[in-house]
Amino acid sequence: MSAWAVLVAAGRGTRAGLDTNKVFYPLEGRSPLSRSLDAIAQTGLYEGIVLVLSKDDFLAYRALTAREGACSLVKSVVAGGKTRQESAFAGLKVVPESVEWVSIHDAARPFAGEALFRATLDAARETGSGVISTDVTDTVKRVEEGRAVETLARERLRAVQTPQSFRRAEILRAHMAALADGFAGTDDASLYEREFGSATLVTADGARENVKLTHRGDFLRGDIRMGTGYDVHRLVEGRPLVLCGVTIPWEKGLLGHSDADVALHALMDAMLGALGEGDIGRHFPDSGEQYRGIASTELLRRVVELAREKGYRLGNCDVTVVAQAPKLAPYIEEMRANVARVLGVDISRVNIKATTTERLGFEGEGLGISAQAVAVMRSEAG
Repeated sequence: MSAWAVLVAAGRGTRAGLDTNKVFYPLEGRSPLSRSLDAIAQTGLYEGIVLVLSKDDFLAYRALTAREGACSLVKSVVAGGKTRQESAFAGLKVVPESVEWVSIHDAARPFAGEALFRATLDAARETGSGVISTDVTDTVKRVEEGRAVETLARERLRAVQTPQSFRRAEILRAHMAALADGFAGTDDASLYEREFGSATLVTADGARENVKLTHRGDFLRGDIRMGTGYDVHRLVEGRPLVLCGVTIPWEKGLLGHSDADVALHALMDAMLGALGEGDIGRHFPDSGEQYRGIASTELLRRVVELAREKGYRLGNCDVTVVAQAPKLAPYIEEMRANVARVLGVDISRVNIKATTTERLGFEGEGLGISAQAVAVMRSEAG
């Protein structure tokens, strides 16, 4: 009882707002298309894959295979149509007639695992069809002219995904009937239901994670980045000592072009590093008169805004201030609260600690203060 898969990747992904078909767009280092092909191949359930692409993407696919490697299970690459339904039909038509079972999957769902494919195939072999679904947790309204007119009972609703598996001859017949009647469905199961009365819904581990990449933010979902920062400033007389935006009463302060807040400088470098945006010297050079004497809290606000523009926010940070004197313990909580306020996060996401070097090195000799920081940045979609 042989089985093949049809992987539909012929859409344009206009809602994603990308400059390329979304299935070719990097997703944590690899394209959704490569991830989907590998996911199917690694199940060990299929003897072949028909890949359906837009005719405009054939060269992009060739470049992708050169860059990320080719999937040996791909037996045919065909051009899709103007709609997903047309594209799925184009793929089904080239599956060999000797194949009894077929699974249709969208390349825009690159997180589907073996359990999902196996569950749909098992159901199809028992009932003729198998469609992955999950329960609906949101309240769903029926709308007329922009106004909610009815609340639908969630216990009677299911959210349907791919993969969807069928007896090849039957789903091909359902597609041909829909084409003849001019019927447009939203998935292959809707065509099967129309022709055969119903389709079997199944669920399996991983269905919740089997998200469809639709909008630009989906490509950042769950993206976590980490950066480190380090800074040193000399202690001199006649300067205020500012750490994490808090002025510490002491006889000396840190020398610098700005307020020389060594702790925030290390933190900003960590955040910029996580974003791949260099360091504070690149963004706020000490040659710029506009930065002379500027509060580092203001610079931190600008780094936060840069992160927001790139689609990221702080997950958490950990800052260590290394100073022989003064004692910083009485000011730690105020420093944490100040940093959390500027970052716009809960104080639990900000950790600040101080230590000495047991009078070793320049910090121990009271010549300067250093700071180290680690920052974790999370995508806004995560």
